Amino acid sequence: TPETRAIVYGMQMRAVQGMLDFDYMCKRKKPSVEAMVFPFSGNHYVKFYWGTEEILMPVYTTTKQAVQKSPDASVFINFASFRSVYETTMEAMGHPSIRTVAIIAEGVPEQQTRDLIKVAERKGVGMIGPATVGGIKPGCLRIGNTGGMLDNIVMSRLYRPGSIAYVSKSGGMSNELNNIICRNSDGVYEGVAIGGDRYPGSRFLDHFLRYQ
Repeated sequence: TPETRAIVYGMQMRAVQGMLDFDYMCKRKKPSVEAMVFPFSGNHYVKFYWGTEEILMPVYTTTKQAVQKSPDASVFINFASFRSVYETTMEAMGHPSIRTVAIIAEGVPEQQTRDLIKVAERKGVGMIGPATVGGIKPGCLRIGNTGGMLDNIVMSRLYRPGSIAYVSKSGGMSNELNNIICRNSDGVYEGVAIGGDRYPGSRFLDHFLRYQ
């Protein structure tokens, strides 16, 4: 929804700025990213642009702190590398306020992925990835770098919702789909890239049933 907020794990400044630019184009009241988590430096603030203004985004050293300080964040976007993604995602799923997890890293060991999927199903948490670019819901939220640069979002009219939803395995293909759908219809309602791994956190079928 346009009120959904997220916590980003990792210092991905460009991805977060891209998400904020998308939010601003969608005329959201508040930025979709509420806080960032980076364990290798102290608690501090980083500067981002919100339209033409500057805003300060809190950066915490632990996921626990971030979740406590931002109780209305329901999405956890994990940019950790494949080495640490298992522990960080498990910790995030331990907090009841987190309802959706996106794992960007590729090369996550299959056994760890299967463990994560089991826990996510047990807790009723939606999981996108591993090895995904994320997903996009025009007018609401963009996960990570989905949809490419700003000019691409304007060209594919991803700032306003259409009526066609898609699921894709690949980030490049989902970008191409954005383009095709925008040229031949009223636009994208929602798009998800489930990632190219052997055991994706959510299958094509899960999303089709959700779209129904």
